[in-house]
Amino acid sequence: MSDTNTAAAAKHRKIIIAIDGFSSCGKSTFAKAIAARLGYIFIDTGAMYRAVTLYALTHGAIRSGIVDEERVVALLDAISIAFRFNPERGASDIYVNGELVEGRIRTIEVSNCVSGVSAIPEVRAKLVALQQQMGKSRGVVMDGRDIGTVVFPDAEIKLFMTADPAVRARRRYDELRAKGDEVSLEEIERNVRSRDEADMHRAVSPLRQAPDAVVLDNSHMSVEEQMEWFMRLFRERTGEGNC
Repeated sequence: MSDTNTAAAAKHRKIIIAIDGFSSCGKSTFAKAIAARLGYIFIDTGAMYRAVTLYALTHGAIRSGIVDEERVVALLDAISIAFRFNPERGASDIYVNGELVEGRIRTIEVSNCVSGVSAIPEVRAKLVALQQQMGKSRGVVMDGRDIGTVVFPDAEIKLFMTADPAVRARRRYDELRAKGDEVSLEEIERNVRSRDEADMHRAVSPLRQAPDAVVLDNSHMSVEEQMEWFMRLFRERTGEGNC
């Protein structure tokens, strides 16, 4: 193959972009924006764990905030997860067993329980396998806690997002209040900090930065500024021209 053809092939070769990091860093918002910019598919893995958590809550496997791991595992075979593009939102909605649950998975009740559910080995095994299947065709942007370390350790671009916990709590608070949820900023910050602790110290696939990941601290960055930063990185890694 000539140098020209090789360059052309490289230019159009789609890659996997893995985005890991702490809760409420805006990973999903950023990942959606990257996918839209590049014409890639966005896969919200956090929504998948939230969907399992919601199902467990509605089927009695979580009571008073206590996760019954055996009951959650027993429910796994009955759970089918899919994403469908919603043209009104310009993004994909998540469905469990054919039922739209996009709004219901974002409540504080689900947030308070999702770390416990996501720490269950059988839950992670089921969802990691599904995520890997979704990414086989490449050209995907996937965000979560272990994408660059477990799901796609060979991803061409790995980002690790972080931000000050107080900033993250405020962002989450504003998001929930905009939806009409009655929550306190103090409760949200407690949830953010407890999720950080649980995510970093769970036995299976703990949250950690991949050695070859690039850190993005977006405490004081807009989505537009983050995109400018990312596109510089994307061009450096892929040799692409302006996108």
